[in-house]
Amino acid sequence: MTGPGTSGPDNGHGAAPHDTSHDDASLAELGYKPELKRTLGNFHTFAAGISYISILTGTFQLFYFGVAHGGPAYWWSWPMVFLGQLMVALCFCELAARYPVAGSIYNWAKQLGGPHVGWLGGWMMLTASMVSLSAVALAYQVTLPQISSWFQFIGDGTGKSAAANAVLLGTVLVTFTTLVNAFGVKLMARINSAGVAIELIAAVVLVLLLAAHIARGPSAVLNTFGLGAGESLGYFGAFLTASLASAYVMYGFDTASSLGEESKDPARNAPRAILRALIASFLIGGLILLFALLSVPDLHAKELSVDGLQYVVLATLGSTVGLIVLWCVVIAITVCELAVHTAGIRLAFAMARDNNLPAASLLAKVSPRFQTPVLPAVVIGLVAVGILFLNVNQPQIFSVITSIAIIMIYLAYLAVTLPMLVQRLRGRWTPLEGKFSLGKFGLPVNFLAVCWGIGMSVNLAWPRAAVYNATGPQHWYLRWGAFLFIGVVGLGGFAYYWFVQRKKTGVLAMHAAVRPGDDDTPDSPTPRTP
Repeated sequence: MTGPGTSGPDNGHGAAPHDTSHDDASLAELGYKPELKRTLGNFHTFAAGISYISILTGTFQLFYFGVAHGGPAYWWSWPMVFLGQLMVALCFCELAARYPVAGSIYNWAKQLGGPHVGWLGGWMMLTASMVSLSAVALAYQVTLPQISSWFQFIGDGTGKSAAANAVLLGTVLVTFTTLVNAFGVKLMARINSAGVAIELIAAVVLVLLLAAHIARGPSAVLNTFGLGAGESLGYFGAFLTASLASAYVMYGFDTASSLGEESKDPARNAPRAILRALIASFLIGGLILLFALLSVPDLHAKELSVDGLQYVVLATLGSTVGLIVLWCVVIAITVCELAVHTAGIRLAFAMARDNNLPAASLLAKVSPRFQTPVLPAVVIGLVAVGILFLNVNQPQIFSVITSIAIIMIYLAYLAVTLPMLVQRLRGRWTPLEGKFSLGKFGLPVNFLAVCWGIGMSVNLAWPRAAVYNATGPQHWYLRWGAFLFIGVVGLGGFAYYWFVQRKKTGVLAMHAAVRPGDDDTPDSPTPRTP
């Protein structure tokens, strides 16, 4: 099929200079006028995707969890998660080429499943973004105190004092990302791109350094430590629990498309950025984890399942090199937090532009000075800090918040891939001609993406004590915390939408695409049939 985003037939003599009017035409097809300045190039969109995934942040934050619950053999969850997420990413690539728009998950779900599915998908993704912002902020606690005890401001770093200190450090980080995002996309992109460059260089150097210290053969990653013995599912059950550590890393690649309204030639660059970010993260991250397990002096050291990769780096590379690597990890955490915050802001802006959030006209307002939505940056930052403080005395804060964040992301992705599969089965989905297309593989890839999303959502939400009630007395409401929290957010949010916001939905006139004969009234929403 063809659409407003196409630039005419290819003459076979190379690409002509890109005309941004075609990007704006794609936006107008969705009913919006261009308001966000197109300043981001190819590397910026790639950097946005890979900084959200953030190889160093995720691997260093939950490596200890994977080893503790799955032993060295947990490494095999890394390629498993990659293959599952690759199916999702390939579906997203077709959508990114067809609809390069802010708040991509929300707008894609709306186009494929209708306004109600779109709202629920957007709401879940928005909530997940705020929970993820809290989860990533906790990574400071895993790294900074190991660089210096000076960063352990509260207590000795164990139990409740670790959680309290994590909240303090996380609040500082969220405050920083709020300010940067409020001051505009250019500043964000510069910091993000510089941080990603440092992270990629540091990650490659870390792979080489660990490879130079290999102390055992690759068969080490077949070692299960006897975990799962006596359990109903045996080691497979332990492996599924440990897979949380890998699932936490490889998501957020859709951020490259969520900046579509601020990118140059997004229909071409966004699909490439999505795949490059995911594949680069898989290759580099997988090698880091593999060589860490092969190079650590003692594979049975208890520190491996307590301090994780931080311990491996310091024990294997020595304190000087190790501290340099850990500072690079801090930079990676910072730009990851920045990317998560940025994606959340674009999603809130996209939903508010459709008058689908309270105080929509304020949330959708673009600052004429900074050319970015400022209020969503502040609101999302405040909510993320609030989530941190609600868990200030909970020692299991790390696994609980992280798990819930991942599950909600998976559910939001399902709000896109499932309606997309239905459209394919009905013969109503055709990729944009001349852009990214899966061709005959579209249906099987989409089917696998849906199966993967459902399977991993159930696995991650399963009421395991190891994840949701790891310390202290056992309580049913903690064990079922994922179902309870997500149920309240999903059902409560949709009830609000159905009884209140649904009747108001429609593109706010100040954001609507101007068509010949339109009455340019700045205040009232423009009803729109999806």
